Amino acid sequence: MYYIGVDLGSTNMKAAIYTEQMELIDRQSYPVQYIRENGFVEFDAEKYCRDVQALIGSMVQKNGVEGVSQIVFTGQAESLVTLGADGKPLMNAISWMDERSTAECEQLSQRFTPEEIEAVTGQMAVLPTWPATKILWLKHNRPEIYQNAATYLLLKDYVVYALTGEKRSDMSIATFSFYFDIYEKCYWKKMLDAIGITPAQLPPLAEPCSVAGNLTAEAAKAMQLSRDTRVNIGTLDHFTGMIGTGNVTLGGMTLSTGTVMALTTMAQEPCPRDSGIAMHYGFLPDTHVMLPVAESGGASLEWFKRTCMGEIGYDEMNRVLLEREKPNALIFLPYLVGTNAPEFDADASGVFFGLRQEHDVFDMACAVMEGVSFMLRKNCDHIREKGTKIERIIATGGGAKSPVWCQLQADVTGVPVVIPAEKEAACLGAAIIGAVSDGVFASYGDAAEKIVKFEKRYEPNDHTKFEKKYQKYCALYDAMLKVTRL
Repeated sequence: MYYIGVDLGSTNMKAAIYTEQMELIDRQSYPVQYIRENGFVEFDAEKYCRDVQALIGSMVQKNGVEGVSQIVFTGQAESLVTLGADGKPLMNAISWMDERSTAECEQLSQRFTPEEIEAVTGQMAVLPTWPATKILWLKHNRPEIYQNAATYLLLKDYVVYALTGEKRSDMSIATFSFYFDIYEKCYWKKMLDAIGITPAQLPPLAEPCSVAGNLTAEAAKAMQLSRDTRVNIGTLDHFTGMIGTGNVTLGGMTLSTGTVMALTTMAQEPCPRDSGIAMHYGFLPDTHVMLPVAESGGASLEWFKRTCMGEIGYDEMNRVLLEREKPNALIFLPYLVGTNAPEFDADASGVFFGLRQEHDVFDMACAVMEGVSFMLRKNCDHIREKGTKIERIIATGGGAKSPVWCQLQADVTGVPVVIPAEKEAACLGAAIIGAVSDGVFASYGDAAEKIVKFEKRYEPNDHTKFEKKYQKYCALYDAMLKVTRL
């Protein structure tokens, strides 16, 4: 018996085939093609779905796979697909990256207070990424589409519908619609009224990681699979990443340091509705996951390397920094695009402080890594203040490849940092969902114990040494804002 995990990514769609004991058979990807005109970012949803089927079909044929029990989906959340009464898209899908709805964001911001928004959706701001704002844009700018829209689906839900004929909305994905109440588990009527749609235009809500149905005859043929193969709606990519790295109980935090730094940790229940932390409906029934994001995560080091380090590569950077005393006197505020969590302050900016003639680019690079680690510490402290413990940090993404950065994260936060052996955790997590659904594993915890391996552990050796510098970092942040606002 086999399981196929599919990550409906923004840059690439990925698929991986696993045995029931989660041994990898094959993993492939295919680029997503966008239509970028007039500042809009769209894509052909039907082609996207055909490409998914072609990718799976080629892998099944190549590996001679028979007996696929489930295809489990994960991936991007907010991209919007608008269907007519015939179940076909009325227009191109609108990508989450599209920012056409800024005026509609302002309109909704005037109608709803930040406190009400957080208490219902778990989110901190009205953003043009949210599908609710795109639907309102259609009302204002594409009335012929808006008036004929029978169903609004998010991308993952659309792909599931195309393969099974069943409309379902995974509640962990519905969280990102901006019209879903993550605490009452229903559509938010006040928001639906504000954008002018009804619950009848939205798919029935379903628990994440549940089976939607069997493949249609057409989909089964396209992927060279049996109609007995079932489709599991899965959950958000960040959450399959949690499952694939064994972060399935309270106390774990998955840290993804790519261009953006994202933290995911299960919230202590009942979770506060006014935590100031982005909250989402979790992958387990009646649970919630905290998901603070910092856009100046890995982007800060990428910027510094690109602008200041010439031909020096990451390997040489790490080799030199492993030999240097830490912490040094330099402080860097990594707010190159303002701040997200926990401050949410667009006026914030990046700062180097304490530069002297004895400092070189390696000292500065170390300060950048420390600055991002201090930003991580701020978020960890905020989460802990709201009653959720953090016992270990599971590091993924490009930042997890740096032994210097991982040790800094452990030292600054005072929490052990562990590195999973499997780097493509989203597809693995999706496959685990299918195996748990079938009873191959008794629970996600059981699957994690038997499958997830870690290749490195960094203990917080010098936590107290960084405490004074962290206090200076916080004071410098406050001073930077005062100067910025003069």
